[in-house]
Amino acid sequence: MCPTSTVAMWDERVSNLFRRNLQPTLTYWSVFFSFGLCIAFLGPTVLDLRCQTHSSLSQIAWVFFSQQFCLLAGSCLGGFFNKTTRCSLITLFTSTLLISVVFSIIPVCYEVVLLALVMAVAGLAMGCIDTTSNVQLVQIYQKDSAVFLQALHFFVGFGALLSPLIVDPFLSETNCIQSNATANATRNLKHIRKTIIPHQVHNTSAFHLEKEGVAITQVSYAFWIMALINLPVPIAVFYLMYKKGVVACCRRKSTPLLPADQLASEVQMTEIPSDPEKAEAEAGGHGAFDCFSSPKLEDASFPYFAVHITAAMVLFMSDGIIGAYSAFVYTYAVEQPLSIAHKEAGYLPSLFWAFIMIGRLVSIPVSFRLRPSIMVFINMTGVILTFLLLLIFVYSEVFLFIGTAFLGLSLSSIFPSILAYTEDILNYKGCGTTVLVTGAGLGEMTLQILVGSIIQSQGSYSFLVCGTIFGCMSFWFYILLVCSHRMYIRDASEIQQKDTTHGDSGIPYQ
Repeated sequence: MCPTSTVAMWDERVSNLFRRNLQPTLTYWSVFFSFGLCIAFLGPTVLDLRCQTHSSLSQIAWVFFSQQFCLLAGSCLGGFFNKTTRCSLITLFTSTLLISVVFSIIPVCYEVVLLALVMAVAGLAMGCIDTTSNVQLVQIYQKDSAVFLQALHFFVGFGALLSPLIVDPFLSETNCIQSNATANATRNLKHIRKTIIPHQVHNTSAFHLEKEGVAITQVSYAFWIMALINLPVPIAVFYLMYKKGVVACCRRKSTPLLPADQLASEVQMTEIPSDPEKAEAEAGGHGAFDCFSSPKLEDASFPYFAVHITAAMVLFMSDGIIGAYSAFVYTYAVEQPLSIAHKEAGYLPSLFWAFIMIGRLVSIPVSFRLRPSIMVFINMTGVILTFLLLLIFVYSEVFLFIGTAFLGLSLSSIFPSILAYTEDILNYKGCGTTVLVTGAGLGEMTLQILVGSIIQSQGSYSFLVCGTIFGCMSFWFYILLVCSHRMYIRDASEIQQKDTTHGDSGIPYQ
């Protein structure tokens, strides 16, 4: 059979599968848009929220930490709620509704502790969304999930890009706390906004802003607008719950049989279990606690653990690079040796995220033709080469902008590609998604703190050195993942041969 006809058959099969799961897929994509909307608004609004709570920059910086830490905790909890589709949909409905509630409540949080608690709730909801949406798409499409995961992560980038645009018209242009000390003061608030880094409390000491006085800010309107924009998402999830018969008070009748042509195109015909919920729980949806408490782990092989650990470390490094670069590229640009003007340097984080979104959009058709493992290799190579070129042309202002764009493209599809690759290795029966999402969140939080501390002590040049080291480490862990994959296949074939020889029907946990 020629490659062209094989690709055409594959495209037709995936298209039929997509049409069958159109509503769930669109719903999970919209949920990730909600995730992106919530993840990007805090940075631009930090000074207005400081005025609203009459707090110092050091105090308001801890709001970042509460959100990020609870996002990590929510990623673990999200895995626990993924045993069945019913539990997953209830989790997504609750989480997306909570995000709209959080957007509505933030304008009335006049104490920094209350604001931190509200952002902690938002972080938990975001973590649950992150794990649950990825798990559900992987379970629906399995070996064809790479394309749909690329689209899923495009929507989080779209939400993260839209959120600051909504907020920007409502940000204060002058000090939003009016007092005698600040009446005639003029401050470059845009520079301060770009310099405040999540989790880096020590970098706020250079700025002194008044805490006492009348707070004048219009940022509340931005939060209410985002709450309304997000509201259709929980409605869409609720409608999917209704269609799936999850809502007890309005269960639907059995869905009609598929048309004959669709049935003929599907090759995944299996026996229908007597108890779908039980069968689904056994087939997949491992929670974070199930992963490490199952008695079956006593018989798990070394390659099984190696695949989980190395894949998680790849995302620990790559997502950590994304978080650190977006947080510190402005600080690096405005200091020696480049000393770029504050206004021009302010475009760098936006350029970085814009090309991440473009890269994820381009990766959707590319993933039809390339295997996830090949895409990851290309992305990793691009990350290392970009950092090396940035080190070589360290005095070039133009190349910093070019390198930022290429780095965004290179990093864009690593997460969905690694996720698809790992779940394919584990035959969609492991705990890959929960472990990988948790590793990515931990890396994003940890490497920002580490890079910020190194820049503080060693200077801005260490920013690119750290990126190069993390990029090389990420590539090294990817090589270990490929080796673990080969070991896993070898062990699985040996066990299969042994079972065939002895006539043993039991399959050990791999």
